[in-house]
Amino acid sequence: MTDTAAPPRPALAGTDRRTVVGLTVAVGLVVLAFVLPPLAGWDVASRVDDRAAAPTHGFWDPKVGWGTVPAVAVGLLAVWRGEAWALGWSWRRLLLASYVGSLAWLLALALVDGADGLTRAMAHRSEYLHTARQVDDVDLLLRTYVERIPYAHPDNWPVHVAGHPPGAVLVFVALVSVGLGGAVATALVVTAVAASLPAAVLVTLRLLGVDRHARLAAPFLVVSPAAVFLAVSADALFATFAAWGLASLAAAAVAVRRSRMVAWAVLAGLLLGWCVMSSYGLPLLGVLAVAVLAVGRSWWPLPVAATSALALVLGFAAAGFAWWEAYPVLVDRYWDGIASERPAAYWMWGNLAALLLCAGPLLGAGLAHASGRAADRRDPEVGPLLWLAGAAVVAVVVADLSRMSKAEVERIWLPFVPWLTLTMALLPSGWRRQGLLLQVVTALAVQHLLYTTW
Repeated sequence: MTDTAAPPRPALAGTDRRTVVGLTVAVGLVVLAFVLPPLAGWDVASRVDDRAAAPTHGFWDPKVGWGTVPAVAVGLLAVWRGEAWALGWSWRRLLLASYVGSLAWLLALALVDGADGLTRAMAHRSEYLHTARQVDDVDLLLRTYVERIPYAHPDNWPVHVAGHPPGAVLVFVALVSVGLGGAVATALVVTAVAASLPAAVLVTLRLLGVDRHARLAAPFLVVSPAAVFLAVSADALFATFAAWGLASLAAAAVAVRRSRMVAWAVLAGLLLGWCVMSSYGLPLLGVLAVAVLAVGRSWWPLPVAATSALALVLGFAAAGFAWWEAYPVLVDRYWDGIASERPAAYWMWGNLAALLLCAGPLLGAGLAHASGRAADRRDPEVGPLLWLAGAAVVAVVVADLSRMSKAEVERIWLPFVPWLTLTMALLPSGWRRQGLLLQVVTALAVQHLLYTTW
């Protein structure tokens, strides 16, 4: 008798269809965000001039430059051998390679704009370095910080300084004080710090018991399109401090000795607390912190880390800057500026398109695929990625709904991008190489076609 039964259905068949839909939606959203404003005559006010290329903060500026050939070479090398190397190398070698590869990718992309690609953000008067060079009294800076936020103040802060707590500018004050206040020197320091971001995420995963999927995530973290916005951007520092803070929290969660747990938790609190004192949106890192502790199955570090972070915040308050007093003033300035001209009807979804340019359109496929893996949340390799990516999704949704992040999210949401990127490691093997190529092409296209401001 012939067996005419249908062959068993592949376990991932439904998930694969979901993945295709996710990628299609992501690409469609990006295309719509670019073409609808000019076609419909919408003024979405992504910039103060008429050269805007919404949903980014940049404008169209096709070019090639010094970094073009190195960037193409680094990207194609990652596509060709990245996964094989990540799976085959020792853990220490992988971490070192992730740093070197990330640094090369960041610098090559920045240098597509020539030397100006390294210095233009640092040297601009609206950025932190310009203000940091003028600071000769940190105590006075903190005592007068809040009163100088409003536009009405005759000596109001430049836009980025006004829009952030003083932790951001104090990093640059420190660089100036040690002789690294030149635009090139500061840019190289910022880029060197940002290059450690992939390693910080990999360390976090390893501490939480993830090995193979951490290795699969490594190429996506190293040659992420986010590098376009990470190089020489102050927001790269926030993202990197946040990642190392979460790595420290993971170390505390898995520590065997109480003394080690306390030490790592204190460090985590200080790093995450500094993030809160650098950006008003980064209390949302608390969602990721909870995810790390949930995966690490230990809540003991929570009160220690929270106390450490609170001590830092209260220390700033004692010195003259109270976060809770500054935030309402910042909200007023925010709505007194260009934010009032940015229509929420566009930016509520335009923000997501900008995020997809920063994280890469493969994020749509990764999130869709991850949603079909919910049943695997107890898998020690898959579960942590679902927890961390899910926490990042929650943070982004809250930030978007707050309407305090209308436009410029390609840099503002950088601290959440690497954790969203982890979903790409869950993609089927047939998707990963082509997906990584799509990510590289996206990064090269954004860098070569747009003047991104950062």
